[in-house]
Amino acid sequence: MAMDAAMIERLIKESLPDAQVSIEDLRGDGDHYAAHVVSGAFRGKTRVQQHQMVYQALRGRMGNELHALALQTGAPED
Repeated sequence: MAMDAAMIERLIKESLPDAQVSIEDLRGDGDHYAAHVVSGAFRGKTRVQQHQMVYQALRGRMGNELHALALQTGAPED
């Protein structure tokens, strides 16, 4: 069962409430997405740590309901 973009955004914002999230369905199949996530929680974190935080927010759905997620993450500019 595929996930919709709204669910991905909701899960990320539940874990990272200040996040600015944009989601794009890359193939129109509800299975391959690109996400751009900006959050103050990413300050001081490596890119790998930032991505791990997003994957953790998805609560085990990566590889199951969500097949592919291309991530761009970063902290807001001051």
